[in-house]
Amino acid sequence: MLASSTDDFEAVMAHPFPPVRTISTGLVVAVVGFFSSFPIVLQGLVAMDASEAEAASGLMMAAVAMGLAAIFLSLWYKQPISVAWSTPGAALLAVSATPALGFSGAVGAFLCAGALTVLAGMWRPLGRLAAAIPTTLAQAMLGGVLLPLCIIPFKAAVEVPWQALPVILTWFIAGRFNRLIAVPAAVVASAIVVVLNASDGSVRPEHLVAAPVWTMPTLSVASIVGIGIPLFIVTMATQNIPGIAVMRSFGYTPLAGKLFSAVGGASILSAPFGAPATCLAAITAAMCSNEDSHPDPHQRYWSAVMAGVFYCIFGVFAVAITGFAAHADPLLMGTLTGIALIGVMANATFAALEVPAEREAAVLTFAITASGITVFGLGAAVWGLAAGGIVYLVTNRSK
Repeated sequence: MLASSTDDFEAVMAHPFPPVRTISTGLVVAVVGFFSSFPIVLQGLVAMDASEAEAASGLMMAAVAMGLAAIFLSLWYKQPISVAWSTPGAALLAVSATPALGFSGAVGAFLCAGALTVLAGMWRPLGRLAAAIPTTLAQAMLGGVLLPLCIIPFKAAVEVPWQALPVILTWFIAGRFNRLIAVPAAVVASAIVVVLNASDGSVRPEHLVAAPVWTMPTLSVASIVGIGIPLFIVTMATQNIPGIAVMRSFGYTPLAGKLFSAVGGASILSAPFGAPATCLAAITAAMCSNEDSHPDPHQRYWSAVMAGVFYCIFGVFAVAITGFAAHADPLLMGTLTGIALIGVMANATFAALEVPAEREAAVLTFAITASGITVFGLGAAVWGLAAGGIVYLVTNRSK
């Protein structure tokens, strides 16, 4: 395991500036992390009744929050701590019912999820409780959330084939060469489709950069239970906890509690500006932590630092990206969102069904979550996890 020592400190101080290799790795990480999932974040914010300006602000602050968190944590701990926005959490928002209080209620739920993450890092019982949720049920809930979104590309292929099919084919073909470039390539294809289908021949956004938009949060039991708590659970189970595991697999010793509290704090600070959730990354954590990042394990943290810098740069221009996306057909954006999530859904479904003794509870969780029902103001994800949890407990107790 990599441990702190005087020799390590001296090695770091001998190279106070980022090696060129880590700069290129950081750029690749940021491109993959941002352009592979920003349509999902936009879909989630729009589903929460965010205006175009609020959605742009949310996307911008989500990128800036994860960028600054990655820079600070990586420099402080001298470890490649890769930070992301919660893609599964954004997908959850995209299929959730719009809060009765509108986007203000959603922002209140974002604050609640961030506060729970901070508490999970500071108060071990809550952290252990979040970690104790069976992986099969958490992944089944995620799979159920993603299913409706992953169906959209194929509906779009029938309804708007000349727009959806080029994007789907680009994603598929690029993925045969390198899975990491599949979605960014599809984003480029989507941009071309938007330009070609623009009625006035111009899709230039009105602004390239804009100031963040403050939304006064409103708290309600329905939004906290229906959005805030599920957002916390899915982010912890599919992002924060796996992110720690990935770093440990490469020999690093991250302080889980402190990192959870740090990304939870970033979520709280950015939530009033529309950002859903900041969390530890899993996939990009592996990109920053492996030997391709840098041969010297003590220099790899620079990759996470540089990724954070590029995230902040991309975030500054989020309003231009949002303005451009506003010219796209909703089914085209749905296509981009769906294909970006197919790989995530495949992994979630596999993990949900991996344990034979837990498959019944997992399938029940998956089916109820995918149904999209809302009962007593609570969304399908809540009922799916509750029903699956009951079956899981009864089954294990009987055994």
